[in-house]
Amino acid sequence: MSLNALQLTLENNLEQHSATYLKVSQAIFHNPETGNSEYFASEQLTQLLTAQGFDVTRNVAGHETAFYAVKASDKPGPTIAFLAEYDALIGIGHACGHNLIGTTSVAAAITLAQVLDQTGGRVVVLGTPAEEGGLAGPGGPKGNVKKRFVEAGYLKDVDVALMVHPAGKTRLTESTLANNHLYFHFYGKPSHAASAPHEGINALDALVLLYNGISVLRQQLPDGVRVHGIITNGGQAPNVIPEYASGHYYIRADSREVVESLEPRLRAIAEGVALATGARVEIDHQIGPRDFKLNAALDALLLEEFTAAGENVDLSPQKNKVSTDAGDISHAVPTAHPWLKIGPDDLIFHTVPFREAANSERGYQALLIGARVLARTGLRLLTDADALNHVKADFARQL
Repeated sequence: MSLNALQLTLENNLEQHSATYLKVSQAIFHNPETGNSEYFASEQLTQLLTAQGFDVTRNVAGHETAFYAVKASDKPGPTIAFLAEYDALIGIGHACGHNLIGTTSVAAAITLAQVLDQTGGRVVVLGTPAEEGGLAGPGGPKGNVKKRFVEAGYLKDVDVALMVHPAGKTRLTESTLANNHLYFHFYGKPSHAASAPHEGINALDALVLLYNGISVLRQQLPDGVRVHGIITNGGQAPNVIPEYASGHYYIRADSREVVESLEPRLRAIAEGVALATGARVEIDHQIGPRDFKLNAALDALLLEEFTAAGENVDLSPQKNKVSTDAGDISHAVPTAHPWLKIGPDDLIFHTVPFREAANSERGYQALLIGARVLARTGLRLLTDADALNHVKADFARQL
């Protein structure tokens, strides 16, 4: 069967099931679940895959809401993986569009699997929860979930991994920041704030000094480094000297090595303010995502498919950087993480307007465009050995 005929098969299948994909994405949007709590979303996506003949394993890589799905041909060939994210943000729901990401990847996988008998190979979906910070939900530990997929061997036989993320502009894969998390816990001594303040040790004072100390440190940090955090507990009542206070900080930089080199400086500030105030400090460390290893050959294929789908791809220089645990996948196998327009050019992640765009007609149109682009890119990799070899060679050069 010719490439054109296979592409037509993909497009017909995607159109046939498009209403189902939109319905699932809308259902996930209206039932937002934060990291490691995405039981509804995981069930919705795995039901789609099971109904289309995928072998689905749930509760993998140490996370109850994670899953691994595979559909294989009897013929040998490459393995194409699609990365599915489906967690929401605390308090603001799907303001990063993961209701679109997860369903787009599943739709692309199901669509591509329709031609496996002709092309050979395998299609895999990695259901990866808790992309937004690795929150400590009931279904798994804090931490970097995609890193755990790599460690558990789920990328061992994968040739290429693909996903697409909603955004204000359609762009190819971009550089991202590595990051780590630090959780600071200060313990003091409670006392009455009016009658006996001298009997207490104020844990909140220590945390405020930490906050100010880190703010002062920022002016001495290298270009491109970001350190930002919040106070997660500042006491319970103003008339009681706080015996406990806590904060959560991110350290972001262009590489894991830079992030880890800066961590001792923040720890030193915390230890210093504990000594100054008499409080005790405990520091929890959480490894965040790695930086993203770009693959020009893979992005070239995506550019062709975006253009074929009628998308205007913005090729201007990158201005801003975010973090994603897809970066860990990119260090294991060739990976693409392009961006797909769902709203105005100035759309900002993690805002109410972004949430509204993720549930808009334009957003759901982008879901189908993204599934088409990913499936057709996967088809190129399954059928064009030279294209796949160029992608692999680009990856190998960066090792």
